[in-house]
Amino acid sequence: MTLYRMAHQHDDDDVIPDEHDAATGYKPPAQKSVSDIINADAEDESLRKYKEALLGSALAGAVEVFPNDPRRVIVQKLVILIQGRPEIELDLTVSPADLKKKVVVLKEDCNYQVKILFYVQREIVQGLKYVQKTYKSGIRVDSGTSMVGSYGPKKEIQSYTTAMDQAPSGMMARGSYTVKSLFTDDDKHEHLKWEWKIEIKKDWD
Repeated sequence: MTLYRMAHQHDDDDVIPDEHDAATGYKPPAQKSVSDIINADAEDESLRKYKEALLGSALAGAVEVFPNDPRRVIVQKLVILIQGRPEIELDLTVSPADLKKKVVVLKEDCNYQVKILFYVQREIVQGLKYVQKTYKSGIRVDSGTSMVGSYGPKKEIQSYTTAMDQAPSGMMARGSYTVKSLFTDDDKHEHLKWEWKIEIKKDWD
């Protein structure tokens, strides 16, 4: 998912998850509880192994990582992975106001990936999606939706990493960007919505 796209290229920034699904022909599967998944087709060995991989510790009973938190998906961190550089972490558990102050500095032309770490508790969450919209000087310059996938509840933290991408380069690409991010799913639950900033520079500070 690029951080910047030239204005003359196609820009799907106004595509929200519903419209994205319609455009791609994607139809969310029917929601099933953990107990439904466990009890279905119990005699199928290959399906049993798939369930074990998907559900993990949930097979032993209900998984509650944060018993007092009603959310099914609890997003913890966003990590920028850069070839040859230390990881850059954003703590997504802080207040939205604090996140808005966070600035991630990237050198133009660097190769990077975005990794999101999160917990899933109580029930399976189907069709997780990461939606990102990028603005420069108040103008939308990029937008995209990454299909994260379906995850079962686990006590361990889970993660999703985007494909390798490259930061833009050139004088016009340098500067400050505002990024609006959303972690959602097939049921249209907004698990987390946050805003942060990226600074593209000619070189690392």
